[in-house]
Amino acid sequence: MGRTKPIVANECLVGLTDGEGCFHVNMANFPTYKSGVRVQLHFHIKMQEKDRPLLEKVKNTLGCGEVYFQKEKRTNHCQCYRYTVSSNKEIVDKIVPFFQKYPLQSVSKLESFKAFAKISHLVHKGEHLTKKGIIKIRLLKSLMNKKTIGLA
Repeated sequence: MGRTKPIVANECLVGLTDGEGCFHVNMANFPTYKSGVRVQLHFHIKMQEKDRPLLEKVKNTLGCGEVYFQKEKRTNHCQCYRYTVSSNKEIVDKIVPFFQKYPLQSVSKLESFKAFAKISHLVHKGEHLTKKGIIKIRLLKSLMNKKTIGLA
């Protein structure tokens, strides 16, 4: 019997994502693309260098993505590692179903995920290749990663 890779509990992964995760859609103008825009989906969890083993466990749990060193240029910030999934297939096949089965608890992160999941579905269907699809994606993206202002 082979050794199993270390993993984290699903609830732990949800908590890490609520606190340190990010669902991101990068859109860049590319005249050579059919729609004129390149759409890239990313899921990240960023943690301090000493927590790299935890990110490796996240990677093992989800069965996709990579862990990268992310050089920190800001003063008074420690060096970090980032777990990243950028493959549209892995996002559609693994990331979206995971967070649909194990919902995020923070309202803002959950709202970002819902928009991200809809965008991933549009990309999967090829709608990012049309001007109309790009308009839909831009609208959904505008709902993501909203900064909420705390009440004093």
